[in-house]
Amino acid sequence: MPDSPRGSRPVASAIFLIIAGALGLLAAFELSVEKVLTLMDPAHVPNCNVGVLVGCSTNLESWQGAVFGFPNPFIGLMAWPVVITIGVAILAGATFSRWFWVGFNIGVAGALVFVGWLIYQSIYVLDVLCPWCMLTWAVTIPTFWVVTLHNLRSGNIPASARVRRLAAGWFTWIPLITIVCYAIVILLAQLQMNAIPRVMVDLQGLFG
Repeated sequence: MPDSPRGSRPVASAIFLIIAGALGLLAAFELSVEKVLTLMDPAHVPNCNVGVLVGCSTNLESWQGAVFGFPNPFIGLMAWPVVITIGVAILAGATFSRWFWVGFNIGVAGALVFVGWLIYQSIYVLDVLCPWCMLTWAVTIPTFWVVTLHNLRSGNIPASARVRRLAAGWFTWIPLITIVCYAIVILLAQLQMNAIPRVMVDLQGLFG
């Protein structure tokens, strides 16, 4: 994921933040709608219920789906527009102070920790893979790497010159780093849930 030179606008990062934010917002919106429809009609079957392994109902109805006393997707409805706005602002030429970038980094780090916990709960406790949840996972992971490595290489996060050079080098490897993270999640799901064959069965049932 090449970016503009140090000292200029991180255009590639901004575009990524807009796309990732839009996808995350879509996932949060769809899950929020399904949660509201389920509350209105307990017999409602979410359109993301693909089969035994792939579906949203289990996650939405579990306590893990409302950790803070309200549905987790509501957090996404508030958080992802912020990510989109930051990306758009950067493209428009806005610059942000170090404290802003550090605060943003703390936010995406918290999101990554929360997503990691949700991945664990889905794989090891709930035994289900929620499609819209997985989309959230898929965009949160690279968002963390983009923001963190940008802050390290630009000096927003205090670090030695060597760390800053390494961060600049690693930045171009974000796609590969992200794929490795995805592979680890898939491996864990396969080892714990025998996920791949079960997902194939669900898809076969969906498409006849």
